Amino acid sequence: MQVPNGPTGPYRLLVRALTAGLLVSASACSLHGVLRPADAPSVEPPAGSTTPSLTDAQASAALITQGELGGRWSATQGGATWRDGLLKTRTDTPDCQRLLDGLYAEDLLGEPTGARAVVGLDESGNAAQLRYQVATYAAPSEVDAKLAWLRTLPAKCAQFTSTDVRGGRLNVRVVPTVLPGVGDAREGLRLTMNGASSGDSGDGSGGAPMLTLDFAAVRVGDRAVSLTNGGLGGAAQDSTQQAVQLGTQRLQDVLAGRPPTTAPAVPTTAPARPTTAPARPTTPSAGPTTPSTGPLTDTPTEPLTESPADTDDNTAADTDDTTDAAQEG
Repeated sequence: MQVPNGPTGPYRLLVRALTAGLLVSASACSLHGVLRPADAPSVEPPAGSTTPSLTDAQASAALITQGELGGRWSATQGGATWRDGLLKTRTDTPDCQRLLDGLYAEDLLGEPTGARAVVGLDESGNAAQLRYQVATYAAPSEVDAKLAWLRTLPAKCAQFTSTDVRGGRLNVRVVPTVLPGVGDAREGLRLTMNGASSGDSGDGSGGAPMLTLDFAAVRVGDRAVSLTNGGLGGAAQDSTQQAVQLGTQRLQDVLAGRPPTTAPAVPTTAPARPTTAPARPTTPSAGPTTPSTGPLTDTPTEPLTESPADTDDNTAADTDDTTDAAQEG
């Protein structure tokens, strides 16, 4: 009798079918594990591709200091009283009202979304106040949109009238100002305000108040420096330009990890002094041997003291005259 070596008939067919099914399933699992799209590594942007955020410490380090603007500036003693009387006024022109409200609330660039730091300084010469802020905003486009709107105000609000809380009418003018060419984008305005209201004149004379206020803003990435500078005694434009120049450079130094520049610098828009003009001596010097010309005119200037040569000649002449007289006698 023959002993079967394996399944025969229907049993063999069933075994073959089950074996083939197991092989196909194993192959499918293996291929699925290799080619499955979900197993492909996810692509993430490199860590250095995004702009680093500004920390509170960096914002504070980027603030200008009173020494950088000169000896006339010192730490502020508090907000000026003219802010409520002159900036908190009403006008019928929406853009001009938005300007007044933004100057009063100090948010013309919008509300910062990240770190911010603020410093206030007082100027002893004309009692001006300077408020300087470094802050982070949602996106560069947001800041640029505010700068573009500010750029339209010298045309929209060149001259308008506002009314204070007492009903007094104030005449307001807005003109553009030139800023140093620093940062990624920038804009500057000067607002002057005067009228019949005398409550905020500050000197008790009853005269109409006069406010001169500069506003300037510079964007550096999604950060911006902004300032207001002015008061009833006026606003020094060179102080505004110097604060913009120094402040922007300090912010860029801080972001780059460099020590902040603390030495005062002349704004880039300031005209250079002629190199041919003679410098004034810091200490008295001997009189010139030849006439020199003044720095501003071509008229020769006489020395303030006699030169040694002239003194010797006069002495010699006097001695000769005395000898001749003695011989004649």
